[in-house]
Amino acid sequence: MYLQIRSLYMKEEENAMSGYVHVYTGNGKGKTTAAFGLAVRSLYAGKRVYIGQFIKSMKYNETGLDKDFDKVTIEQYGQHCFLEHDPTEKDKDMALDGLEKIKEILNADYDVVVLDEIFIAVYMGFISTEELIGVLDKRSGDQEVVLTGRYASEEIMAYADLVTEMKEVKHYYKQGVLSRDGIDR
Repeated sequence: MYLQIRSLYMKEEENAMSGYVHVYTGNGKGKTTAAFGLAVRSLYAGKRVYIGQFIKSMKYNETGLDKDFDKVTIEQYGQHCFLEHDPTEKDKDMALDGLEKIKEILNADYDVVVLDEIFIAVYMGFISTEELIGVLDKRSGDQEVVLTGRYASEEIMAYADLVTEMKEVKHYYKQGVLSRDGIDR
């Protein structure tokens, strides 16, 4: 029994040396929340975290995380919510600028990199799946990367090491409840 436990412990240490790609996708609530939760866990472990939010420009409560932690950087690559307007060339340019920045970030001194709503940028045609995988392929091998958003492609899900699909079963939005401060934003 001792040898089995020791073997598992050694395997855990071995796995801690390499970074994995996480995918949080699906039509259910909680993808960004899960990514930020992992980011907070990492920050408390002393790790450096980068969060790039694609499509978004609003300052949600969680985007204030950098006020309390000096080892986190949060940048946004969006101008408005697509619920309020049709996507424009500027939206595409901002997503592409974000992808260029991510190329640098994935080879910088960050332990965890979150690309929030990256799949919406792919779904909208701003970034191709091939471009995203190409950028991920060139990252330093020890970074943990979290990709979020609806509509993750089959190619990305096959590429990732961990895939979690959030499934909406029931949502209070359908009863007319809007985003609530501290819960949904």
